[in-house]
Amino acid sequence: MSLQINNISISINENMNVVRNIVAKKLRIKESEIRNFRIVKESIDARRKGKICFVYSVLIDVYSDEEKIFNRLNGKNIALIQPKKQEAVCPGTEKMLYRPIVIGSGPAGLFAGLFLALKGYRPLILERGSDVEERTKKVHHFWKTKELDVETNVQFGEGGAGTFSDGKLTTRIKDTRCQMVLEELVDAGAPPEILYQGKPHIGTDQLKTVVKNIRNRIIELGGEVRFHSKVTDIGIKNNHLHSITINNEEKVSCSVAVLAIGHSARDTYEMLLQRRIGIVQKPFSIGVRIEHPQRVIDISQYGDYAGHPRLKAADYQLVYKSQDRTCYSFCMCPGGIVVAAASEYNSIVTNGMSELARDRENANSALVVSVGPNDFRDSHPLAGVQFQRQWERLAFQIGGGRYSAPIQRVDDFLQGKPTKSIAKSTIKPSYTGDVTPTDLSKCLPPYVINTMKDGLKYFNKKIKGYAAPDVLMTGVETRTSAPIRIPRSDVGEAVGVKGLYPTGEGAGYAGGIMSAAVDGIRMADEIIKKYAPLD
Repeated sequence: MSLQINNISISINENMNVVRNIVAKKLRIKESEIRNFRIVKESIDARRKGKICFVYSVLIDVYSDEEKIFNRLNGKNIALIQPKKQEAVCPGTEKMLYRPIVIGSGPAGLFAGLFLALKGYRPLILERGSDVEERTKKVHHFWKTKELDVETNVQFGEGGAGTFSDGKLTTRIKDTRCQMVLEELVDAGAPPEILYQGKPHIGTDQLKTVVKNIRNRIIELGGEVRFHSKVTDIGIKNNHLHSITINNEEKVSCSVAVLAIGHSARDTYEMLLQRRIGIVQKPFSIGVRIEHPQRVIDISQYGDYAGHPRLKAADYQLVYKSQDRTCYSFCMCPGGIVVAAASEYNSIVTNGMSELARDRENANSALVVSVGPNDFRDSHPLAGVQFQRQWERLAFQIGGGRYSAPIQRVDDFLQGKPTKSIAKSTIKPSYTGDVTPTDLSKCLPPYVINTMKDGLKYFNKKIKGYAAPDVLMTGVETRTSAPIRIPRSDVGEAVGVKGLYPTGEGAGYAGGIMSAAVDGIRMADEIIKKYAPLD
């Protein structure tokens, strides 16, 4: 048994090292009686701007009787904890004809591959794009020259779309595998603080190293990782997966595959549909990236403590609900930049990115509105994809071509008139490319525009200056989540196809790095439970 002590508050000017002493006093024991001490959660209480505090939960073992201490304190902000461990998955007995294949190396694919490798299944991971080192060069080349590689970009390549983001690890799912993901990330080089921070993040600069280290570990465990290897076809025989084709030329026998393709693999969706894999429409959200000076957000959240050395760049989360739509902030990147994230020619897609330090001048976030099947043109399974394409291509056109993103000031947006210039704006756009002042209503649906206007007015009441006149909005943000879901059975297989395991965000079962990684482990577990390890 361990003791978990919650709601330990210290002032912003106190060092976290005092927490151990506070715990001892609260338990009425000496510090020397604490055998093990671990912080399990750290959060910031900024509700009172004049008295910002850090709040901790800690887990300890003592040399004396934990239960006696618990009873003495009547259970207030203290709990007896039986350490939770993920139950070991016992390998099955069915013989695997060929080594398992993992299609895609985003969070879902990497963690599925890692956990299969840890259990002796020696997976083959196939990635359509390049490794993270080459990928970084190609992405920066696109930002500089506007020469897009449709196979290696912000969406495709080792690490998935999350590699060029903020590396946020927050999630609403409750799964013991979350802790497993965090521990593996730390082992691969992520900051140890992610194990207890209330809103952990890695930052795109650190995430690239972490991804590379996970890849190398998979290889050390007997797995193989191949880049520039797009799965262009799958073979199904008697309702069972029996082969895959790589780059339209190499056919590989395969009876078990994790399909972790990411939310932008539109050509792969089309191939799956041709092979009669079930695909259904799914809601998602579209909108823009909105930029504020980070200082404005810091002051709003921290008051006079804005800029305090113990406080990092502030974030926010905002939601506005109308009768039939929801407008909300998404993927907020403190101290970050807006990035060009296209994966198809003649399209504009934006995303946000922050490094670990989050020390850039601007804060940016997606400002998006929910859309769903009723907004799509028809009932075709990929109608959501075409809906995304429509607005991405319009954004490209009104941006003037050459991947220049359309941009508009908030005051012009609210008044329904085009922005003619941002030269005198106090906010400088951080977009990794050129921008064109224009009218965003030309590249987003009217109901999205109207809901965003209402949302901006509401959010301005929550954060002073949120809808200030020269705040900038860059379009368009369309890849908030997959526009489809691939139905799967209770054991994770695609409905009607044995051996194919749709996984992660691209299959419609996750919404971020953490939930995608967890889903990858979950599908690895299903495979392990059924099949015996390779000889």
